[in-house]
Amino acid sequence: MKTERAIMAFAGVMIIVSVLLTKFVSPNWFWLTVFIGLNLFQAAFTGFCPAAIAMRKLGLIKD
Repeated sequence: MKTERAIMAFAGVMIIVSVLLTKFVSPNWFWLTVFIGLNLFQAAFTGFCPAAIAMRKLGLIKD
């Protein structure tokens, strides 16, 4: 899988998980959604994405 698509899929899953946690566990899980959004925003400008680095090290994506 290409890096960009893998990151989009991972971010989408994490946002859904954080929304479900916010609804069913605690409203404080909202901050996970905020963190994901901020991370995606900064990655768009800097090109630095910790999730991509971790996925590469785990062998989940290859460039």
